[in-house]
Amino acid sequence: MPKMTWQEAVEWLRQQPDQADLVRACYFDDPLLQACERFAQSGEWRETVRYLPTQKGHALDIGAGRGISSYALAKEGWQVTALEPDPSAFVGAEAIRQVARETQLPIEVVVEWGESLPFTDNTFNAVYARQVLHHARDLTQLCAEIGRVLKPGGVFIATREHVISQPQDLPLFLERHALHHLYGGENAFLLKEYLGAIRGAGLSMKHIWGPWQSEINYFPTLPIQQKMRITALPKRLIGQTLTALLTSESQPWGKPMLSALAYLATIRDHSAGRLYSFVAQK
Repeated sequence: MPKMTWQEAVEWLRQQPDQADLVRACYFDDPLLQACERFAQSGEWRETVRYLPTQKGHALDIGAGRGISSYALAKEGWQVTALEPDPSAFVGAEAIRQVARETQLPIEVVVEWGESLPFTDNTFNAVYARQVLHHARDLTQLCAEIGRVLKPGGVFIATREHVISQPQDLPLFLERHALHHLYGGENAFLLKEYLGAIRGAGLSMKHIWGPWQSEINYFPTLPIQQKMRITALPKRLIGQTLTALLTSESQPWGKPMLSALAYLATIRDHSAGRLYSFVAQK
């Protein structure tokens, strides 16, 4: 049985010399403000920004953790409400308050669970959830609350959500997860469960990206490294000729081909816990 809190599990991870890259990739490293700024400059966030509403207003950052995404949203000009149920000064609400105090950015912190949002209907222009939906105690209720507090025309972005192909895959994912055995808080859902909950909340799906299709999912792998990973797959599927065309930077059809191959790779990827991201609108 897990015996640690989330904070204790992350502190344990930071003490493992062989996990330094994972700690940095998860933005668990200090100083906190440097981690926040690194996220704000990351390829993942720069790609995410493209799908936020162009007219900035009030944004809700659900499951805000240490505050890296609240910081990034506020730097983009949003009035941010950071929702985080964990009061921790290291991985929770107090850490976000520290970010707000030190930067004077417009970030308000609310300690609450997403399934019971303490806001009136039609409050936010955008709701952002990074690695949050798969932690839901009730996925349908969480998405219903998100839909309720979004303004008409508002955008919901959920990124880096763990997906399984069948319920039997869940134990394998949990066994492989670096921290689940310590604190027991991880989960994954079927793709259709995510889509059903989001659409059931009255939201229209605009974009769905699988693990190979967006830097939002495959960051911190660099794009060129991801390109090399994808081009290894067609050799088994459609032969050396297409791979040669794809990898030739001088060919005008290279980018569309890469997109097509990323799609092929995605639909053939059944790894337990692979990452998907979603954009929906009310």
